[in-house]
Order: sequence, then C-alpha cells, then structure tokens
Amino acid sequence: MILDRRVAIDNVCAWPNLTVLRDGVIIATIFSQPTHGGWEGDVACWASADGAKTWRYRGTPASHEPGTNRMNVAAGLSASGDLLVLASGWTPRPAVGSPPADHSQAHTLAPWICRSADGGCTWQVRDDFPRPNGPSSQYIPFGKIVIADNGDLVASVYAGASAEPRHSAFVTRSTDDGRTWQPPTLLADDDYNETDLLHLGRGRWLAVSRTRRDQHLQLLRSDDDAHTWRTVMPLTSPMQIPGHLLQLAGGRLLLCHGNRCSGEFGVNARLSDDDGRSWSASLRLAETTDLDCGYPASVQLPDQAILTAYYAKCSAVHDRYHMATVTWQPP
Repeated sequence: MILDRRVAIDNVCAWPNLTVLRDGVIIATIFSQPTHGGWEGDVACWASADGAKTWRYRGTPASHEPGTNRMNVAAGLSASGDLLVLASGWTPRPAVGSPPADHSQAHTLAPWICRSADGGCTWQVRDDFPRPNGPSSQYIPFGKIVIADNGDLVASVYAGASAEPRHSAFVTRSTDDGRTWQPPTLLADDDYNETDLLHLGRGRWLAVSRTRRDQHLQLLRSDDDAHTWRTVMPLTSPMQIPGHLLQLAGGRLLLCHGNRCSGEFGVNARLSDDDGRSWSASLRLAETTDLDCGYPASVQLPDQAILTAYYAKCSAVHDRYHMATVTWQPP
C-alpha cells in the first residue's frame, strides 16, 4: 500500500544512499548535479528530521576538484556513530552547463575516505584508500557500509570502468572504525560490479550484485562473516538493476531495484520470508518516463512503514532530474 509520494530533492541526478543517524535523522547522500555524471559535481548530504516529508542540505562529504566529479559512494555509520562516505568519481568532466562528457571515455578517480562526527555538517577527508594492483581502474564504492560480527566495517567496491570489458566485485574491511581500509578481497569475479551488502547476523551475509553482460541482479551468500562468497540465484530479469537489500523489523528481507525494461521504467520490490532462499513476486513501487532512473535505497521508519528513495530523469509529474521518495507498507 502506497502512503506517500514526493519529489524530495529537485534538479539532482542523485543516486541516493540512505543512512539513519542515531538521533533518527535520515541522511541522503547524493550526486549534486542534474546530469548522469556528465559534469563536474560533488557528493552532497541532505537530511530529513520529519520522516522524509522535507529535506535540507546539510554538508558536502566530497567536493570535486577542477575537471572532475565525485559521484560514486558507499555510505553508513561507524560503530562510534560517525557518518562515513567512500566517494570516487571521474575525470575529465566539463563545467556545469557544458555539453555532458562521454562517460565511457572517463578515467576513474581513487576513492576518498570521508568522515563526519556531526551528522554530515562538516567532514574530514583522507585520500589513502587502497589502489588496485595491475592495469585495472581504481576501485569504485557502492552501497551500504555495514558492521560485521567482529566489529569490522565492511563495504563493497568494484573495479572496471565503463570502457573495460571485465568487471569484478570486492569487499573491503576496516578494523579501526572506518579510518583506514584494507586492500579489497574478491566477492565475485568476471561480470559483476555494483553490489549491496546485508548482514543477517552470526556471520551470515547476503549480497546482490549487478552483472555487466545482461544487466540482471545476482544473489550471493557468505557464511564466514563476508570473507568468502558463493553465488545463489538470479533475482531479476535483464535491465532490472541495481539493487538494495534491507532487513525489516520481524526479519523479512526487502529487495528494491531499478527497472529499465521498455514500458516498465521505475522501481520494483520483492520480499523474502526465509533469509533470501525464496522471494515474492515483484511489486511495482514507482514509475518513470525514461530508463535513466532507479538506484533505490530503503530504510524502515519508526511506524514500520518503508521509505524508498530513488532518482529519475523525468516522470509523469516532474520533467527534470530529481530524487523522489515513496513511503509504503508491504503486503
């Protein structure tokens, strides 16, 4: 049941990543410009203190350098409650308002480690994230930063720029509450990139990863606290990417994903009652009018409703880039 729909933040491409602070404020970490990465731009944080009814700009985790942007992020809370963002981006990028650059010709920037102790208002930035060995592009972060059973922080990254034929997904760990990060270890090789992680507890993890060749979502599982992984099953049809996992109060699992199939543009969801072994039929959450859409992220509100944020180039109710939200109750 849909409870509310809103254009939450106007004139941004967004790719939203949601984090709930300890005081209940919801932080949306987004790309700040209304282009699919074609201009210079920053990673920005917007905050909602009223259950996503209104949003206000709060701070900038990663300000771009000239001729570049910062737009690819993983985000979450440290064990101490600090807000963390890993932010990479692309170069060269033209100035805002120029004809957008060809993304396939860009080079990946190494991620920055961004940390805020005041809820996203001010930020400390380090540039010592590990670099890949060999000729591949820099690591690109994606999805949630999650706390493991042993207290490590775990995030997903992938290697392989747009023009490269082969992508691989990795996990990286921090043993000092997100201040420094270890060299990533392989999650899934040959065809995988944007991956979201979910910790089920007692060393059990799920990951949902976007494949490059036919653009579907693949479910992976770990039973040793995210050190080794095995593939389980495909979760979506081609062009239904990327995905976000959330464990709801009561234990059910929620998968939200973009839908770029012709005539079905928007955001869909599926539910699992058995820790991801089986999944419900697809639920339609949002519709857009262009395939440039999706990248949903969800959190559960205090009243148990679900807030799902996503981006759209345009929709039936808004004709330019924006971050939209839908608040809903699952069946």
